[in-house]
Amino acid sequence: MANDQPYRLAGVMGWPVAHSRSPIIHNHWIAEHGLRGAYVLLPVQPEKLEQALRALPVLGIAGCNLTIPHKVDAMNIVDHVDALGQRIGAVNTIVVNADGSLSGRNTDAFGFIQSLYEAGSSWKPADGPACVVGAGGAARAVIVGLLDEGVPDIRLTNRSDHKAVDMAQEFGPRVTAVAWSERHDALAGTALLVNTTNQGMHGQPALDLRLDALPVSALVSDIVYVPLETPLLAAAAARGNPTVNGLGMLLHQARPAFEAWFGQLPSVSPALLHKVLATF
Repeated sequence: MANDQPYRLAGVMGWPVAHSRSPIIHNHWIAEHGLRGAYVLLPVQPEKLEQALRALPVLGIAGCNLTIPHKVDAMNIVDHVDALGQRIGAVNTIVVNADGSLSGRNTDAFGFIQSLYEAGSSWKPADGPACVVGAGGAARAVIVGLLDEGVPDIRLTNRSDHKAVDMAQEFGPRVTAVAWSERHDALAGTALLVNTTNQGMHGQPALDLRLDALPVSALVSDIVYVPLETPLLAAAAARGNPTVNGLGMLLHQARPAFEAWFGQLPSVSPALLHKVLATF
């Protein structure tokens, strides 16, 4: 029975973190599966990240998600990083092991790919090149996910050109850096456009990208989920492109993390989706 189970605590660590919908998602699953536990906000300043992570086993916390700006810095703090996390170069999930050591994982690639398949479009990895905007931790997860799914060619562009060049070299010949000044033309012939930057997020300027060269059949994805329809997605929808917002990625990256802490792989039900959408 649920009352015989140990009480498990998990949370999301970031700075800032008050906007996160993750507590709604995980606490819904805790209740749905009849578990004893809670998922909480863990606001932690960047300079205190190591201190906070090392406190997790002391406090009896099963683990945590990491969000901006901790995903890359945590790589040098945890005791173990799984193979996918090492390839991506960032972790978004921390698991406290029985011996108190910390394991880092990355579930963002899984979450992103699942969101594309659930977008209701006809997109398939083999359809053609993808263009990824941004060169941060989220971009790394998106690129690895697309490579593993078999996307033949990825064009990477970023406001700081050298970051795109460095990342493209790291991920191999299927990833090509495109100068920021050439970003508009880089959309020609693509089957997928992904914004991984915070441009278009509430309080941020819109992504400076013209869609003139983008095929109308191309799927446009924005990993931002506040607001659900960013200026990029609104512009894409207006010209007839299928679109997918960042909510699906948020929901699906949470599933394997929840399983790691609570021992149950949850699903994204209509009830959960309704609960999360009600917060916007």
